[in-house]
Amino acid sequence: MNDEYYLVEGEEKKGPYTYHELTQMDLDIHTELITPLSDQPQYASELPEFIDYFEAQGIYFPTMDNLASLGKRLSAFIIDYFGIYIIVSNIAVRTGLVVLPLDIDYSFRKPVPTSMLIMSASVVTIFLLYKTICEATNLKGTVGKTIFKLIVVDIYGQRLSLPRSLLRNLGVVLSLTIWIPFISVFFSEHRQAWYDSLAKTYVITTV
Repeated sequence: MNDEYYLVEGEEKKGPYTYHELTQMDLDIHTELITPLSDQPQYASELPEFIDYFEAQGIYFPTMDNLASLGKRLSAFIIDYFGIYIIVSNIAVRTGLVVLPLDIDYSFRKPVPTSMLIMSASVVTIFLLYKTICEATNLKGTVGKTIFKLIVVDIYGQRLSLPRSLLRNLGVVLSLTIWIPFISVFFSEHRQAWYDSLAKTYVITTV
């Protein structure tokens, strides 16, 4: 490209710069530019020609083309949840922290054994911590999501802060209690579960 871009910093306009020169200047998503097609400043993150640049920096903006399918999300969830369940339950039983009765009666007439409640609470708590921490790191996702090339981002394509990740995953855990973690995805234009809408997050695919 020719020298067609200008950097806008407050009231000051700097340039002109070529596209290549700009990509060597450590742009961020809020860098304001004047382009050949508009005299009005625009964020670099809003310009299609800079999508590849930001993806190379690990920033993936949610678009209608890269929103994760329900099938991939469900598959990643199954891997994560049952992976945690198997690990936690095995450790708990082998160390004697939880002793499972041999004559479990699953009928509605009898209460759930305390050991089973402890096991379930442990799995859910560790699952919550695991997802919250993983989605707030540079991985932007859990092991299951990594396998399916999925990440969780905010509206700016960046990794979640720890509080935002916690808010999102509290919603995941709450959905688990009524077994409908993904039903709301069917009614969302942007394939967001209700807790994604609450936390303003998106699950996208990087391939």
